[in-house]
Amino acid sequence: MTEGMFKNTLNKNFGSLGSQEKKESKLSIERAYWVAWSQISGIGPVLLKRIYQHFQSLEIAWSASTAELGAVEGLGKRILAAISETRSKLNPEQFLQQHMQKNPYFWTPADSEYPQLLWEIPSPPPVLYYRGQVKAEENQGITPMIAIVGTRYPTEHGRRWTHKISSTLAQQGFTVVSGMAAGIDGQAHRSCLENGGRTLAVLGTGVDIAYPSSHRQLHQEIQQQGLLLSEYSQGTKVDRSNFPARNRIIAGLCRAILVMEAPLKSGALITARYGNEFGRDVYTLPNSPEVEEAKGCLKLLHQGAEVIVEVEELLESLGAMPNLDTEKQKQLSIFEQTPIKAMPDLSIQLTEVLQAVGVEPTAFDLIVQKTGLCTGEVSAALLQLELFGVIAQLPGMRYQRT
Repeated sequence: MTEGMFKNTLNKNFGSLGSQEKKESKLSIERAYWVAWSQISGIGPVLLKRIYQHFQSLEIAWSASTAELGAVEGLGKRILAAISETRSKLNPEQFLQQHMQKNPYFWTPADSEYPQLLWEIPSPPPVLYYRGQVKAEENQGITPMIAIVGTRYPTEHGRRWTHKISSTLAQQGFTVVSGMAAGIDGQAHRSCLENGGRTLAVLGTGVDIAYPSSHRQLHQEIQQQGLLLSEYSQGTKVDRSNFPARNRIIAGLCRAILVMEAPLKSGALITARYGNEFGRDVYTLPNSPEVEEAKGCLKLLHQGAEVIVEVEELLESLGAMPNLDTEKQKQLSIFEQTPIKAMPDLSIQLTEVLQAVGVEPTAFDLIVQKTGLCTGEVSAALLQLELFGVIAQLPGMRYQRT
């Protein structure tokens, strides 16, 4: 079937669909163009997001003239030539079908399942491959995800604290995200799984490849109980240049990044830098200046990272209720006698915003999505609700009912 015949058939079928079916069909077509654009040499995630934002559709951009494409910042003559050459050889809809034969499980920004926090960053992966157990709450930003990263050669201090924090986060219902590297990453994943928690591994290879090879068993366990993610198609082998780019995905997925141990030259510091750029909270574990594996953490503290001192304090900063021991609960029992404030009379708009805020920490963008109000109206309403004492703001633009 020629490209023209394919589109005529597609348009005929599209006209017979209902409104919801049309929307889903349109998204399916747009999905093909995300995959197609990702094949063009010189078009990376940043440029591709710019192209999408300029045309509001990659299908429309695919048909745009060279002059129209040239209006997008960053598209020079060399890249425009590569676009023209690829468009003349590749049919996006047909290529999608071929691509899915080897890579059946992936998301593009056209898919509703694509992680919302990841789309917010300047360089969202155009294709995100996955294996394992998908949870919509994570992709929607409802379940908070926390990154734990660090050196491949940790000290006993680093391992012990990574185990302690990852185990506690798992018990508190957080999703732990890391890169499945040796050392801190592997410890974070294992401690989470051992405590019945949920963990995501972002790989610098295809999702079908376990790296390092010593993590084959861990790779299988995460696939069975968590989720493996990568922007690289299946079969992509180890290439060291892939790992720094992988770190931006770890930071983009998460509300906060915890750097447990890192020397001055460490991929964990790259993840922290991305976290700062993306507006995420960065925490780090202190150690002696004499410990080489921790000098990067001291550098982060100089740059304004939050210090990890106690697990309970960290949990409170992340918006969780810490599991206090019996003695501490007795000490705090006086607060149980504090009378509960009566709920003030709220306007319809304030009530709508309050209903969008959960007992668990709720992201600002999710509140906007739930209410359908503009960001300015939501910000003003949240401030009023804070003054009324019925909600509290948490780090990372999250809100929680009090």
